Amino acid sequence: MKALRLAATASILVIALECAALDWPQWRGPDRSGVSTERGLLKAWPDGGPKRLWLYENAGAGYSAPAIAGGKYHTLGTRDGHEILLVLDAATGRELWLAKLGRVHDDNRGDGPRGTPTIDGDRAYALTGPGNLVCVSLTDRKVVWEVAMSSLGGQVPRWGYSESVLVDGNQVVCTPGGARGALAAFDKLTGKLRWQSKDFNDPAHYSSIVPATIHGQAQYVQRTEKSVVGISPRDGALLWLAEFPGRTAVVPTPIVRGNAVYVTAGYGAGSKLLRIEPGNQVTTVYENKVMKNHHGGVVLVGDHLYGHNDMAWICQDFTTGAEVWSHKGPGKGAVATADGMLYCLDETNGHVVLAEATPAGWTERGRFKLDPQTKVRSPRGGIWTHPVISHGRLYLRDQDLISCYDIKAPARTADASR
Repeated sequence: MKALRLAATASILVIALECAALDWPQWRGPDRSGVSTERGLLKAWPDGGPKRLWLYENAGAGYSAPAIAGGKYHTLGTRDGHEILLVLDAATGRELWLAKLGRVHDDNRGDGPRGTPTIDGDRAYALTGPGNLVCVSLTDRKVVWEVAMSSLGGQVPRWGYSESVLVDGNQVVCTPGGARGALAAFDKLTGKLRWQSKDFNDPAHYSSIVPATIHGQAQYVQRTEKSVVGISPRDGALLWLAEFPGRTAVVPTPIVRGNAVYVTAGYGAGSKLLRIEPGNQVTTVYENKVMKNHHGGVVLVGDHLYGHNDMAWICQDFTTGAEVWSHKGPGKGAVATADGMLYCLDETNGHVVLAEATPAGWTERGRFKLDPQTKVRSPRGGIWTHPVISHGRLYLRDQDLISCYDIKAPARTADASR
């Protein structure tokens, strides 16, 4: 009997771990790469796209993507003059609860929050558009602590604070920017300031921090308009710095593989691959204009990068920086990847396209048009929320409208598997 109980407990733990592995608990997924490890998804869509499971119509304004954890969909939005943390049932779209986080960020590109909440256990952490870092209890549904970026010397970037904060061990890290230190770390339970990166004090831009271990040294990789840096998680010390020719708005999240750090930005900035040598010496491997990604993001699949370069969808060789292929349609937008496929969202007309993630060339395997589309989006805005894949579902957002689609491949029957 004891052996049976142990086996049952082990089975429950395995199932729980498997479910958690399919979660998307923060910006760009579990490792902030935009790459899902999920398998068993559709390799082609029927005419009209995959089945829509639900539509939620009251998320308010903003560009926040979802964090999926524990069967719940967490995002930031607006309601009654406040930015909010909104929690839905991820399977049904039913609203569960919300927490008010402060005033709404006003912007001619669209009001409301920009960043995605980060889920860590029974707490959510988020940075509002005006720059208020908040910790919300998912149990009590109340704000536990909050810190204004202005209290750290930070100034609101032109289009609002857009960072999705990082939770790492016992601390939460974000980028207030400014002379007192561009990055800051806080005790995640109390909100007490642990450090600011006093040796690095660029103004904040719009990118999010990536945790990395390079040559055995833990670090936070972040970038601003003109710099790419490695920062010590222990005390905020500057480990290394490289220049980057950004301008206007530097948004895409860095990609780190081994000791290589890849960055790209729009407005003609281009892309750059850095190699961090022992002793934190920095070598530029290449710098070119093949990828000039605005804010739709880039994903690394195998040895190749995929994203939009303001003119076309591009496949770029990660190691050499060379263009492998380009394709003009669909239009510019955001991308995520899972199970060997690219999920591309056209920011202008709402076309959602499934394509193979392969250096062999652009091969489209289905598309549909997001419908309905919001009536509250700014005329100067776009469908800028990144697609998210979790538990066999594709989640898309256009301001107040959140859609969920079934993208899981049908299970093979016993007869078909023989």
